[in-house]
Amino acid sequence: MGNPLSPRTAQVIDLKVMRERQLARRRLVRLAPELDGLEMLYHLASDPDTLYGMPLLAWGMQEDGDIVGLVPWMEALTPCHQLDDPEHGHFVGYRDPETEEIFHSPPDHKVFELEHAAAYFDYEATSEPTLIQQLPDTLGTHALCMDNDDRPWQLKQVFGWRLYSNGDVEALLVDEQRIENTPVLAGDACLYPGHSRHDVVYFFQRIIANRIKQEDPATLEALALMVTR
Repeated sequence: MGNPLSPRTAQVIDLKVMRERQLARRRLVRLAPELDGLEMLYHLASDPDTLYGMPLLAWGMQEDGDIVGLVPWMEALTPCHQLDDPEHGHFVGYRDPETEEIFHSPPDHKVFELEHAAAYFDYEATSEPTLIQQLPDTLGTHALCMDNDDRPWQLKQVFGWRLYSNGDVEALLVDEQRIENTPVLAGDACLYPGHSRHDVVYFFQRIIANRIKQEDPATLEALALMVTR
């Protein structure tokens, strides 16, 4: 007869802790602006055969070392590969509009840039989120700012983006009442992170923002549907 099997100690897995660890590994630790016009490609479920291009704002390095393309999308600066929504868009890859090359991994020069920058700027962890990096917005991004009270929504141009030590990225907006000098520069007191003042901050590309300003009927109708949801 064989030896009796020894009982195994049951392991309790805390799903909340595991999810927090996975999110921590995807935390952004460094940003690099995209200055060569590379784009994100995506398609819509309603028209899967048509590809749409959107300029990349930046590339980001995550805690796990992965490099991701970043675009202002919906309510956040979003890693491209996370775009998987049947209504709003599904990520396909990246594109160089100059050569028309389509690729699926970040370009080597951005990988090297972020790896070296992250190694050089090696910030220590702190109990409170601290400012790590600030980038200008080069796309003409606009933010639709909404609050839960009766104040009307505002459409404001995004001045830049701030990366904090906890991985959060905040859009920088301008308080027109506090502008002392022009042009507005990084560090001016008139700049504030969007979510520090507004309950909802929803991002638009420049072309859509201009249609809103020009009171394009179809754009305003779509905006009204979104605001009243």
